[in-house]
Amino acid sequence: MVAHLGSEALAGVGIGSYAAFLSVSLVMGLSAAVQTLVARRMGAKQSDQAGKPLMAGLILGSLIALPLTLLFLFFSSNLMGLFSSDQDVLDIAQPYFEWRTFAIIAVAFNFCFRGYWAGTGETRAYLKVLLWMHVANVVFSYLLIFGIPALAIPAYGATGSGMGTCLALFLGTASYLILTLKKAAHHGFSLHLPSKAMMKSLMQLALPNSLQQGFFALGVSILFMIIGLIGSDEQAIGHILINLALLLILPSVGLGIASTSLVSHSLGANNPEDAYQWGWDVVRLAIFLMLLLGLPISFFADSILRVFTQNEHLIALGTLPLQITGISIIFEVTAMVLIQALLGAGASKKVLAINFLMQWCLLLPLAYLVGPILGYGLLGIWCIQSLQRISSSVLYATLWRKKNWVTENI
Repeated sequence: MVAHLGSEALAGVGIGSYAAFLSVSLVMGLSAAVQTLVARRMGAKQSDQAGKPLMAGLILGSLIALPLTLLFLFFSSNLMGLFSSDQDVLDIAQPYFEWRTFAIIAVAFNFCFRGYWAGTGETRAYLKVLLWMHVANVVFSYLLIFGIPALAIPAYGATGSGMGTCLALFLGTASYLILTLKKAAHHGFSLHLPSKAMMKSLMQLALPNSLQQGFFALGVSILFMIIGLIGSDEQAIGHILINLALLLILPSVGLGIASTSLVSHSLGANNPEDAYQWGWDVVRLAIFLMLLLGLPISFFADSILRVFTQNEHLIALGTLPLQITGISIIFEVTAMVLIQALLGAGASKKVLAINFLMQWCLLLPLAYLVGPILGYGLLGIWCIQSLQRISSSVLYATLWRKKNWVTENI
């Protein structure tokens, strides 16, 4: 929808999106932390205690989200200025980002609910609300982007996209809370304060993972800045390419969430061999799915990009990088599934260390060198990104095979 407003709007929302991703990344670790603790209790046949980590997650999410919201709102202008010097783009990016920032607490709560429902194995309940939330996002965003004069709804342009997403996220939070209050009492969920031991366990898992997500999101934002040093057109098509890659890996995100529960459940039942095998089984399925999805994207990259933009220059810039993405994404999902499996085992510090190394010591320095400095442009950056994906998958596969994660205590 935003692409129809022009390349400035697309670049502005792209900048706002990556900044919003950075702002919410620091609460994303709550999901795997809650899920791990819930699944571990389910595996240990303590299902009547499985709902208690959720309340601890909601409290910790509030404590993190509220100061983050104030911080990012206060520095929103300075943050947007780091991404671009084009004032037309910044005039769109800042209000979009501020609307997304208001919803940080809703994102934190929604990740906690995802962790609970995934940990108990009742993912359909989460899915139903998620689907309605996305439908609401599309409807709200359309109305607020383009407006309907007959209903006295003004057209807010690209800013309306941020407004629609914010409203949809809070609607999702309210729906999750109502659903959980109705159905989670048998797992011990209540609005009472959790124990100190529960809060400590959750923090030990959530904080390293949230830092890892924060470094990852900051890295993606810096990568977007590096692309912007090449040109605004590259930044606009780069936004499309990154979002297509995120869309492509969504099935593997679901499989990664499943691996967290399966591994944690097996370890809770004191069966590390089952946990080890689950990791590889989920990786095999993820690779199979990515072959089914990635190869057609490589073959029809030009046609796919035309869905998002009719600008021939942007399509020419993005075709070969998208073909590379369709192939190299296989390695991305291998790393992704094993990361989630390791989080299910409680090895969040190991994940933090490896992700920091691969992104900040390999990808970003080489992307800056190859793209803007040596002049290989967007294509050069995408080749470096593929190298990083392959290297990460090898590292995580090696770590999983060594089984050092079995001794993690949570």
